[in-house]
Amino acid sequence: MRAQTPQIIAGLIAAVCFALAFIAAGAVLVSGLFMVGGLLAVGWVAWTMIRRVKLWGHIKGERQRRHDGVA
Repeated sequence: MRAQTPQIIAGLIAAVCFALAFIAAGAVLVSGLFMVGGLLAVGWVAWTMIRRVKLWGHIKGERQRRHDGVA
């Protein structure tokens, strides 16, 4: 499955957030905020990809039902 542009951007944002979280490890609040930002970005990417896979499965099932009904 190919990633879309918003998913790639969110992945890059997550990577930057995780890197900044490790750099700011001495400041607990700043590190925690960047870590939460990275987790939210990764979660959004996973959620959108799962949604796309479920949609593709639904479309494939509909096509199969139509094909079986004709034959």
